[in-house]
Amino acid sequence: MSNAELETNALNDQSVKLYRNPKSGHCHRVELMLALLEVPYDIVDLDMANGAHREPGYLKISPLGQVPAIEDNGITLSDSNAIITYLVERYGDPALWIGTEPLEKAQVQRWLSIAAGEIAAGPCAARLVTVFDAPLDHEAAKAKAHALLKMMNAHLEDRDWLAADRPTLADIAGYSYIAHAPEGGVGLADYPHVRAWLARIEALPRFIGMARSPALA
Repeated sequence: MSNAELETNALNDQSVKLYRNPKSGHCHRVELMLALLEVPYDIVDLDMANGAHREPGYLKISPLGQVPAIEDNGITLSDSNAIITYLVERYGDPALWIGTEPLEKAQVQRWLSIAAGEIAAGPCAARLVTVFDAPLDHEAAKAKAHALLKMMNAHLEDRDWLAADRPTLADIAGYSYIAHAPEGGVGLADYPHVRAWLARIEALPRFIGMARSPALA
């Protein structure tokens, strides 16, 4: 076995450490990516209610005190979209997950931006109110969520995946909060193409789900 092969095997034998809240969709998208890539990982559930995410040791890993964050062979990284991009670059096939040509890459990036923007302000924010008692405008968040879902349903009417002819980072980044939107009072009954897309993701080999809270819609 060559030195390069030995080094690769050594890396693969080491687990990524994932710092998370088990009910966070941002954390779930990272855990889902780890599972799909078959990357070994260990979970550290932070006691955020008692301020574990603000402890000096954790702030060295995630300077804004946010979850998720990872440690990987001496590398620390926070921000879920940054982490899933890193994971496919390090452990996966970047062309498969990020894109093979300029337009496809741009479409993936567009949906990563939507995950950080419209998804965060809509279904994510609505769920923060109901699951975590966040002091946000619940009705405004639900309205934003339905506007987004209407757009996504039309987008998925004649396609299986958000950005390409296969699952990409766009789908992984979008899945968690859309799948759990009913927990925030945002129903999915009116969006059959979105529900079919969620089912396709859930049918992927090695898919893992996120802890569920009671649905309100």
